[in-house]
Amino acid sequence: MFFDSHCHLDRIDLGDHNNSFSQLLDEIGAEQVTRMMCIAVNLESFESMYKSIQPHPNIYCSAGVHPDYKDVEEPDADQLVQLARKEKVVAIGETGLDYLDGSENMDWQRQRFAVHIEAAKQCDLPLIIHTRNAKQDTLNILREHDADKVGGVMHCFTEDWDMAKQLIEMNFYISISGIVTFNQAENVRTMAKQIPANRLLIETDSPWLSPVPFRGKQNHPGRVRYVAEKLAEIRGERLEELAEVTFENANRLFKLQ
Repeated sequence: MFFDSHCHLDRIDLGDHNNSFSQLLDEIGAEQVTRMMCIAVNLESFESMYKSIQPHPNIYCSAGVHPDYKDVEEPDADQLVQLARKEKVVAIGETGLDYLDGSENMDWQRQRFAVHIEAAKQCDLPLIIHTRNAKQDTLNILREHDADKVGGVMHCFTEDWDMAKQLIEMNFYISISGIVTFNQAENVRTMAKQIPANRLLIETDSPWLSPVPFRGKQNHPGRVRYVAEKLAEIRGERLEELAEVTFENANRLFKLQ
């Protein structure tokens, strides 16, 4: 059994699946992926995303606004807490910081990040964090706002072990995506070897970041097993063991039975 801890089912082009969401889910299930987290990226698309996953007991979701979405409705903590009352919402995010284009004039991102942390603390749900080129500010904001009270997951993590270690000490899990299979991602493999088993998660971030041998094609949660296989290889673990541990970790993080 595999748990894809971070995917965007509502962003997958169903043209690859006979324009059928049911067929997509069948294909995912055939790969022994039995639970998924569908991650929110803005408020405008939340209701349609929620409606699409609501009938499916093995799919859960988050509520939040992605850090680098500019021209969208800005959330406040009350809105996020309200959405978190929905049955399938088990996390807040994705949130965080993305400094790909530089760190200047990013106060709006830092403020949005803080709003999500406050909402997570109010509803006692874990955070789903995106961080890129923003190591120190990410750590500082998490500490300043006592994010360790709720913890969460650093998704699609590609930073170094030093940052991962500090995050684990703040009650966070580290999630590894298909990037771990890329030839040039030796730094990710080096870091991933060191993550304690009880703090490791796997994800696809689909429809993006398809693992080798599907790189360059649209991704879906059924391919999370390729992430698990590469991790098991580099960590010297059995695939079945890694699948079981990451499944249990995700259930514990998201407070699922």
